[in-house]
Amino acid sequence: MTNSLRIVAFALGGVFLLNGVGWVFRPGSAAEGLGMTLPDGMARSTMIGDVGAFFLGAATLILLGAATRRAHWFRAAALLFGYAAVLRTLAWLAHGAAFAGAFVGIEVAVTGLLLFLASRTD
Repeated sequence: MTNSLRIVAFALGGVFLLNGVGWVFRPGSAAEGLGMTLPDGMARSTMIGDVGAFFLGAATLILLGAATRRAHWFRAAALLFGYAAVLRTLAWLAHGAAFAGAFVGIEVAVTGLLLFLASRTD
């Protein structure tokens, strides 16, 4: 992995780390950034826990890939984003959700970038 690709990986991990930290300290703003409102009760706990864990987990995997220069960390993060894109699309096709094309596009692009980084690592 070249140094420039490593910088890209660290920057990408940093973006998702900031998003995950937002779920810890400003969950209302983090939810709004994703087109959601913060619910009450158990739903709030679930949203903060699950969505925050997604972003913090993805950031950790990406940063581990950049730090260790090991492809399997990038592939693991790509799996998360790939599934997110598939499940968003399924929500639209089968469950009456609005199609979140911008988010699906970002998830597909991030998945592709992570797989590219993995192919240039190890």
